[in-house]
Amino acid sequence: MFVGSLRARLLLRASRTLKDKRQVVRSILDRLRNSFNVAAAEVDTLDDVKVVTLGIAAVGPEHAGVKGVLQEIAEALRAHPVAEYLDGEIEVGR
Repeated sequence: MFVGSLRARLLLRASRTLKDKRQVVRSILDRLRNSFNVAAAEVDTLDDVKVVTLGIAAVGPEHAGVKGVLQEIAEALRAHPVAEYLDGEIEVGR
């Protein structure tokens, strides 16, 4: 069994309040959970209205499969129309 994680930082330029941020974050998290069958949560920068830090976890039988899913998620986040992808870090291990 392999466990992988993606820590992604996003910038919300149009966000003015925490309510604006939470609405976008909730939408992103729901989409990730439903589309990729992963666990996802906002893990840092909770009080910053412009920056979102997401933690995404995936589990699978093969290293390549877990890493591939996390890379797909990173690409989906890069293509998000509202949030600008700043950076991400993928780790996969046993």
